[in-house]
Amino acid sequence: MIQSSSVSVCIANYNGMAVIDDCIRSVLTQQGRIDVEILVHDDASSDGSVSHIREQYPNITLITSTDNVGFCIANNRMAAMAKGKHILLLNNDAVLYPDALQTLLSAANRLTEPAILSLPQYDARTGKLIDRGCLLDPFFNPVPNLDPLRSDVAMVIGACLWIPSDMWHVLGGFPEWFESVAEDMYLCCRARLAGYAILALTTSGYRHWQGSSFGGNCTVNDRLVTTFRRRALSERNKTFVMVLSYPAPILQLIFPLHVMLLLAEGLIMALVRHDHKIFTTIYGATIKAVWFQRKRLSTYRHLMQAQQCARPFEFISVFSGIPHKWRMLMRYGFPKIQ
Repeated sequence: MIQSSSVSVCIANYNGMAVIDDCIRSVLTQQGRIDVEILVHDDASSDGSVSHIREQYPNITLITSTDNVGFCIANNRMAAMAKGKHILLLNNDAVLYPDALQTLLSAANRLTEPAILSLPQYDARTGKLIDRGCLLDPFFNPVPNLDPLRSDVAMVIGACLWIPSDMWHVLGGFPEWFESVAEDMYLCCRARLAGYAILALTTSGYRHWQGSSFGGNCTVNDRLVTTFRRRALSERNKTFVMVLSYPAPILQLIFPLHVMLLLAEGLIMALVRHDHKIFTTIYGATIKAVWFQRKRLSTYRHLMQAQQCARPFEFISVFSGIPHKWRMLMRYGFPKIQ
């Protein structure tokens, strides 16, 4: 008997010919008789993805874009068309374990209140556990949760993010002006402020080819490797989320320190790498973006704080006190930006 709750799996694709088949097939071969629809948004791919998906998967809802609009708009478009009671956002470079949807649906049905869920994330190259959701440090850097006994987290990665459709629409989806990167952090912080739980499950999982869909965000020969674009979007959007989310007393203390540390980091990185572009295109650009977007940030912040149900202590209860960048520097040294 088919379960009454249906799931809409939304896959954002851009030049994903190397990974899209594994992703889609992992959804099509899920265990359990679950009513599933698959939506794929192709973001102006140039590698033949559109024709391939159309020919190989005729039953999939394929949305094509003539312009590269980014992850936020792509997922908002799919969510607007989704018919399922639940939405699963899935990267094109992610591959679900066979029991993934069954695990997520069972967990959602057991909960008395709607919540954002995710599964353990494993490195597709090595099979190593990457995280069970993430905590946040004081400067909104994600800190991987590896504790099998901890399910309450600050955020889950958008590569595999489960959310009830009604909850998605109440929260307003992703802010399209983010473009890409940290939109998952924004959605989870907004949900936590509104009193919803963010839960990382401990069973099943998904394999993720980190960095293949956007570049960077991975280690190569035990070195952190990223791109100028990813790092710029990451620093900018994490700062946006900090401004939007922190309760006023905490923001007044942390934000000036955050700005000083960002500028110092940018100057040191530029000197170490002998490349002034690191400062101007990443760190200096982040501060400029906050200034130029100050009216929009003020509007969004007022909306999010007005909906706040969680007390300040509850909001920061899933934060780690040690800056994560310090840990990463001690382990990997300065990242390579290319």
